[in-house]
This record gives sequence, C-alpha cells and structure tokens, in this order.
Amino acid sequence: MTELLKNHLGGRWVAGTGAGTALFDPVLGTELARVDASGLDLRAGFAFAREAGGAALRAMSYRERAAMLAAAVKVLQSKRDDYYAIATANSGTVKNDSAVDIDGGIYTLSTYAKLGESLGERRFLLDGEAARLAKEPLFQSRHVLVPTRGLALFINAFNFPSWGLWEKAAPALLSGVPVVVKPATATAWLTQRMVHDVVEAGVLPAGALSVVCGGSAGLMDALEPFDLVSFTGSADTAAVIRSHPAVTQRSVRVNVEADSVNSALLLEGNAPGGEAFDLLVKEVAREMTQKSGQKCTAIRRVLVPEALYGAAAEAISARLAKTTVGNPRNESVRMGALVSRAQLNAVREGLAHLQAQAETLHDGAKHPLIDADAAVACCVGPTLLGARDAAGSDAGDRLHETEVFGPVATLIPYRDAAHALRLVARGQGSLVASLYGDDARALADTAIELAPLHGRVHVLSPDVAALHTGHGNVMPQSLHGGPGRAGGGEELGGLRALNFYHRRAAIQASTAALDLLA
Repeated sequence: MTELLKNHLGGRWVAGTGAGTALFDPVLGTELARVDASGLDLRAGFAFAREAGGAALRAMSYRERAAMLAAAVKVLQSKRDDYYAIATANSGTVKNDSAVDIDGGIYTLSTYAKLGESLGERRFLLDGEAARLAKEPLFQSRHVLVPTRGLALFINAFNFPSWGLWEKAAPALLSGVPVVVKPATATAWLTQRMVHDVVEAGVLPAGALSVVCGGSAGLMDALEPFDLVSFTGSADTAAVIRSHPAVTQRSVRVNVEADSVNSALLLEGNAPGGEAFDLLVKEVAREMTQKSGQKCTAIRRVLVPEALYGAAAEAISARLAKTTVGNPRNESVRMGALVSRAQLNAVREGLAHLQAQAETLHDGAKHPLIDADAAVACCVGPTLLGARDAAGSDAGDRLHETEVFGPVATLIPYRDAAHALRLVARGQGSLVASLYGDDARALADTAIELAPLHGRVHVLSPDVAALHTGHGNVMPQSLHGGPGRAGGGEELGGLRALNFYHRRAAIQASTAALDLLA
C-alpha cells in the first residue's frame, strides 16, 4: 500500500484515521500516495493556528514577516527538482507547464517578500489621511488596517497545487494571519510536500501554516467570526460555501474565484499575416495547450471579425496540429495529461455539449498519443470549435456559458465592434480578456469598455509582442479575480492583496494621538 500523507494541524504532523483516498499518475495509472483527513480535531487545530500562529505573526513587523517569506523562498528553491518530479507524476504536466505552477508560486512568494520589506517595522497600516471632526483640527478621524485576529482557510483547486497555495499564503502571512490550506485531493501531494518542507525548515512560527489533505467535511464548521475563507473552484461549490452558517450567521469573510469563460478579441482592421493577427493565433494556441487547458484564465472564446473567421480557423488549427500529446517524460511531448479520469470524462462531456451548437475546426481526437496508452492515460488533444457565422454566435448560448476545463476553445465571428462587446458580455463576468490590435486608441477605448466585466484586461499590440506576460499568466503585481460568474473575488494586485487579511477601523482621537500612529 502506498504512503498515507500526513496532515499538519495543531503544530504537529498527524495522519487521518481512515484508509485514505488514492492519488494516481494520470498517464501511467499507477497509485502514488493516499490522503485522508478523517478523525482530525479541526476545532483544536484551528484554535492553535489562531492563538499560537496568529499571536506569533502579529508580534512581528511587516519587515520581519517579509524576511520570513524570503527564507521560505530559499527552502522551496532548494527543493525544486523534487517538486518537478511530483508534478510530472501527479499532475501529468510537461516541464514548462510545471514551471508555471512551481516557479510561478515561488516567484509570487518572493514578490511579496520584497513588497513587505517596503512596509518597514510597522505592525498596522494607515488608510487615507486624517479627517477633521470638529471646527478646530484638534479632534479627527483616521482609518487604520490591522491584521484580523482569525485564520485564513484556503480551499484550493486541483490545477495549481503550488501557485494556488503561495499566491494566497504570501499576502496572508505577510499580513500576520495564519493559514490553513485544503488542497484539492487529486493533486494534493505537491501542496503537502511544500508545506512539509517549509514547516520542517523552521522558518515560520508554530501554527502559522497548516495543511489538511483529503475530505473537506467539518472545515467550514470550525470557522469563527474573525476567520476568512478563500475558495477556488466551481460556482456550485462556491454557492454551498456562501450559504454555510459560518458565512450567513458568523460573518466569516469570503473570497471566491469560480467559473470563467474568458475571451480573446481581435479588433477590426487587423488582416491575416499582420502582427496583431499572428499574436492572437500564437496566444490562443498557447492558452489552449498550456497545462492541457486546465487554467481558470485560459482562453475559451476567440472573437474575430466575421470576414476573418476562415483565416483564423486555418491559422489556429495549423498551430494546434503541431502539438504533441502524451507522456510528459518524453522530451518530444509538448502537452501532457488532464489530472484524472474524472476530469477527462468531464472534458469529453463538455465538448459534446458545445459541439451541439458548433462545428469542429480542429479535432483533438486525431492527435496520436506519444508513449501513452489511450486506454489508461488521461490525455486528450486540443480541439478548436467554431460558430458557423455571426448569427450562430448569437444563437449559441452554450458557447458563452459553458467552460470546458481542458484544451478546448471556440472561434466566434462578430459583425462590428458593438456586436463583439455584446458577445463578450454574454460570458457574465470573467477573470480576463485579451485584446489584439495595432491602434492604441482603439485598444485603450475597448479595454475600458471591457473592464467592468473582467478582473484583468490584457492588451497586446506589436510593440509589446516580446515583452508581454501572457493572457493566462497571473502576475502578483496585477489583480486576479473577476465579477459575476467569475466569483466576484479579488486576489493579488500587489499590496492590495493585504486588504482581505486586514480589518479596517476608524480611530477618532486628538490630533496629537493620531500623529503618533503615523
């Protein structure tokens, strides 16, 4: 029987009392490890995190916490080879895709270490200027941001077991808030190993970082009024979390990242073979195939002028045809597997659902698998669908409402700029949209039109072709989240991320007392 990975709770490593749920290699089908959270005393473990971990973190200045994060970065960097091996085995990703998760997580942690250094020796933050409350400037009000006295519970998704941990934990720990992470079961191994390595290195106070692997039963029940919960996953599960008594009765603060049918929009006036057109083609193919399309920010809808539909279909399909699919251990493979058999079935079902309203422009089923048994491996080739004409893009409600979480995107023609914006809006709120063109004025105006519908608008023009960070890459300096069906949450955005982990309070006092706060 494979190893049962231990949980870290209450300042100690503890195994669940059940047999555990098996984690599998999605290419070879072999069992890798087991996870189990049954029998854990969650209330006692959470209390330890709040009382021991929280007190120790709040006693430190932002600069001291930043140094703590920098020390954690060094630990993680020294173990990178181990993490890549786990990602290959448990997530089925090729090396470049593993880097997006592993190195992306470490980079984000490093970024917050540097940001925290800039905050100095303070233990709270000022929010705005003092406001006079009386005729004379002797009695005033000033707002402060202080770390919450609770803990931060992270219920994370399967696609980013490293980045999903550190993009949330970095601002939480820097804020002085202890963290409990519940990784998705299918890929929990990498999260558990990273937490293990950082905890065992002794760079964090006891109780500052905990991990619970396995089922989520009881986690929400153990939350108290000053706690926080950040969830990444389906809209259905988000609704369950938002309706839990911890939220509705105890006012636990919630951040949600849910479904997102992200768009890429080629503006009018950009002909086939032009730089903007080629940028779109390259970015769409990359976003469809990176991590086998298992990114919440991946491009799902590709909007082009109606006259360019055929040229775009041909160009994107030609690029996708070069994608080699199969065992990530083979150096010729450029796209690995979906993370599980359940995910493979979900992608197939979602694809069939979309195909009822779209034509198949590039059939991923025709990609041969390299060094992989199709009966065992959870591999699927990239598939490009298309609405047949602008009328079809209007009628195809599934194309705008269904997110297939795999290497699938739909090409959608539009009549004019106003029509394009209406089509994008039918996604009901997304994490990111990308724009392609060479007219700076048109790009700027369209970006503002799209901003209310998205957490981020990524604008690509020929002058930044060699510099941009990618439609789907979430940079710690920029906001991650989105309105509407995307969950309404906000993460990252530089120091803005700290707001979620602080409580704002107004202090009304004499000017002399308020001056001491500064």
